[in-house]
Amino acid sequence: MAVLTSKMSTKLTSSGVRPVKPTTRASRMVMKASNRPLWLPDVIPPPHLNGTLPGDSGFDPLGLGLNEERLKWYVEAEKMNGRWAMMAVTGIMGQELLGVPVKWFEAGAAEYDLPVQAQVPILFLVMGFLETKRFQGFRETGTSGFINSYPFDPVGLNSPKHAVNEVKNGRLAMVAFVGFAVQALVTRTQPIEGLQKHLADPFGKNITYYLTHTPEVIAGTA
Repeated sequence: MAVLTSKMSTKLTSSGVRPVKPTTRASRMVMKASNRPLWLPDVIPPPHLNGTLPGDSGFDPLGLGLNEERLKWYVEAEKMNGRWAMMAVTGIMGQELLGVPVKWFEAGAAEYDLPVQAQVPILFLVMGFLETKRFQGFRETGTSGFINSYPFDPVGLNSPKHAVNEVKNGRLAMVAFVGFAVQALVTRTQPIEGLQKHLADPFGKNITYYLTHTPEVIAGTA
């Protein structure tokens, strides 16, 4: 048996016989981390970002993840903010495509069957309950979920590949929402509306125009 094991752990080469080093799980993880895409080519990622987190591109210029306990909370916070941003971007684009007459950034001032004063207590109770359950579940399991389901995966999409896709789409949605908010503040237009105006008159309706015609923008005549 010892002779057989010795034969299996060696490999013939042109120069002779050399031992074959076994591939361990740790070495596979290091190899995978070294091959991952980084936020800047040839940059050296910090040691605490070793490629094991979904969407880890080695970006932490402020060193926020040096504390291992805090890092897991930052990961959860990014994931939740990304989810809210994806829902927000979908809603903003959807209501404009469907022709809803009220602009998304003016919807809060519109009149509804249920007044805002009645909506706020309901919002606090519902969201307070859901966030409390999510917080408790995350502390116990280290996984996001919904009420008593951790992880919350009703359609069976929980996989490493989808975890990376979720982080990437969440980051893109957060950047998009910031863009929507700045566009609404500066131009008082919605995403598709602003794009159509710019395409119709690229040299007339651009960032320079809106910044130099603030009174018209505020009045809604720009």
